[in-house]
Amino acid sequence: QVQLVESGGGLVQPGGSLRLSCAASGSIYFVDTMAWYRQAPGNQRELVATIGSGGSTKYLNSVNGRFTISRDNAKNTVFLQMNSLSPEDTAVYYCYGRIWPYGSPIDDYWGQGTQVTVSS
Repeated sequence: QVQLVESGGGLVQPGGSLRLSCAASGSIYFVDTMAWYRQAPGNQRELVATIGSGGSTKYLNSVNGRFTISRDNAKNTVFLQMNSLSPEDTAVYYCYGRIWPYGSPIDDYWGQGTQVTVSS
């Protein structure tokens, strides 16, 4: 069974930085696209950043230039480096992976979410 486990959330002051990590575990044959989403109270979940298996990236306009998504394919791990954080970045951040397990079809997998709070 495939699982995505996030870490790295917390409380940070405006202008600060945080680094989120998400590791996929289980009987994995191939990991395609990985991404980070976020959901603030009262808002819909939105796509923050994606990274393809070859390393191509896309970003939400409001985080472009402040956030960097990267991955370690050998460890099936995706990272989100967040700099110059503002209160508007406060949300629960969710890891996503399009993953092909051994013996099963490719499918979408989600982490449990990690809280990021930007406040003075």
